[in-house]
Amino acid sequence: MPIQIVAKGDFKKTFKFFEAMKNKNYIKVLDQYAKEGVSALSSATPKLSGKTASSWSYEIETGSNSASIIWSNSNINNGVNIALILQYGHGTGTGGYVVGIDYINPALQPVFDRIAEKAWMEVTKA
Repeated sequence: MPIQIVAKGDFKKTFKFFEAMKNKNYIKVLDQYAKEGVSALSSATPKLSGKTASSWSYEIETGSNSASIIWSNSNINNGVNIALILQYGHGTGTGGYVVGIDYINPALQPVFDRIAEKAWMEVTKA
């Protein structure tokens, strides 16, 4: 008895997906999440003057097979990025140490989760 394989349908959704990728429509989606990240980081940043919290920005870098969101903070004092010393801690001028506060990872985790969920929905939708 021969084996028979029958397939129905077409590749409209596949072609639509590839066309969207070719036209870089995903940049709009990444831009949305990048803005959410800036908002989350700004809200979560410990505030004394508010300068560090208001200094968050982002850029989207694309390569031939990749795209990345890069968040950065422009509050630099004496060559030191204040957002990083808040995160990781720092020594003081008098020999003491100020312990860091992990605020960046908890702020961005929900954004990462939404990105992963959106990506999963895109690759699994019928």
